Amino acid sequence: MRWALVKVALAVTVMVVAAFAVPLGLVVKEMARDRAFAGAERRAAALGPALAITTDRRELDRAVASTEDGTAGRLAVHIPASAQTGGQPIEIGKRRAAAGDLRTTRAYGRAAIAAVPGGSVLLQPTALPSGQIAVVELYVPEAEVTNGVATAWLVLAGVGAALVVGSVAVADRLGVRMVRPAQRLARAAHDLGEGRLGARVPEDGPPELHAAATAFNAMADQVVQLLANERELAADLSHRLRTPLTVLRLNAASLGEGPAADQTRAAVAQLEREVDTIIRTAREAKPQTQAAGPGAGCDVSEVVRDRMAFWSALAEDEGRTVRLAGTEGPVRIPVARPELVAALDALLGNVFRHTPEGTAFSVDVHNGDDAVIVLVSDAGAGIADPAAALARGNSGQRDGSTGLGLDIVRRVAESTGGDVRIGRSVLGGAEVRIWIALDGRAADGRDPHRRRARGRARRPPRVPRPARPR
Repeated sequence: MRWALVKVALAVTVMVVAAFAVPLGLVVKEMARDRAFAGAERRAAALGPALAITTDRRELDRAVASTEDGTAGRLAVHIPASAQTGGQPIEIGKRRAAAGDLRTTRAYGRAAIAAVPGGSVLLQPTALPSGQIAVVELYVPEAEVTNGVATAWLVLAGVGAALVVGSVAVADRLGVRMVRPAQRLARAAHDLGEGRLGARVPEDGPPELHAAATAFNAMADQVVQLLANERELAADLSHRLRTPLTVLRLNAASLGEGPAADQTRAAVAQLEREVDTIIRTAREAKPQTQAAGPGAGCDVSEVVRDRMAFWSALAEDEGRTVRLAGTEGPVRIPVARPELVAALDALLGNVFRHTPEGTAFSVDVHNGDDAVIVLVSDAGAGIADPAAALARGNSGQRDGSTGLGLDIVRRVAESTGGDVRIGRSVLGGAEVRIWIALDGRAADGRDPHRRRARGRARRPPRVPRPARPR
């Protein structure tokens, strides 16, 4: 936002400066030209009295030489032939104007300006006593015509540059005043989302951001209060349930021996464990991704077949070649079915979302001694930065991506002690390898048996490259 404001201010100021400075510079140039020729016209008119009195060449030579322009060789007089001139035209000084321009000036009887090499000439007509028209020619150099124009343009450029720099500085300060509170609000929201409940925002800045900061702080206080109330409720639930459970346990202890008494005591003990589990879950407030209890979990083959049947309709519409392998027999894993469904849907959704139509993909299930590997491969462009893709919330600037899909997959795998790895598939695109541990130990390679199992499971049969649909 800060740089956007600076760019807008820069663009607007440049347009305003150009709209005013360019016409003003042209006006200054025209004024300098008018000033130069107005002065030249006054100096040329100074020979009018001499021409009205005499046409004698010697007298006119002295009159021309007495002027500054005549001394500098910039003044000339052109008198047509007449009886007073002995039938010959008189030319005094150096002529620069063309003969056609002199005839035009005599014909119209008005002053004219003609361009010549190095500048311009002013042609001033003057009436002679004989009734003929003499032309006074005054040379005006280009430097005199543009005198002061360059300085005026430099001043205008300096003023325009100062205006641009000033507007950019003001826009930058305003942007900082707006952006910093927004950045603090974003950092505080991120901290609160990460579980740092003490995150608060200074209530300052523009009115809108001040109101947002106030609302955020109120929300954070409310969240803290709700969590505190939840902990208090859990503690209260603990006290309320433990009292009748204590009575039940004492009564069960007094039942003596026998199958019924043993069943009653086992039921009370199980009830106590369930109550403890409920209380711990309520206090920790953490998602449970791993299925609890012996024999719990789901059949990964059945889940994969079900999800592939779901996505196959869309694959057929987009002309994608689909291959499924390793799901012929049941393969149980210690992951709840909803969690595995969410992970598979996230991976298959990424294939459809981030690869073009017609891109082939496959899903393979490999059952090892202490781990199950699920491979989701495609023939797309692959993933350039696997580490960044696995980071929570990192979408990689891809449209339609929240950056949470692979994080869901990672958490499902890590809940069993496994992991997720991204590489290059045999199809030429990305391969996401979900390692689901069956013995609950971390997949760090420190256990020899673990490494042997991993070695066997990591060498699946080579998958042939499917032909692209036409």
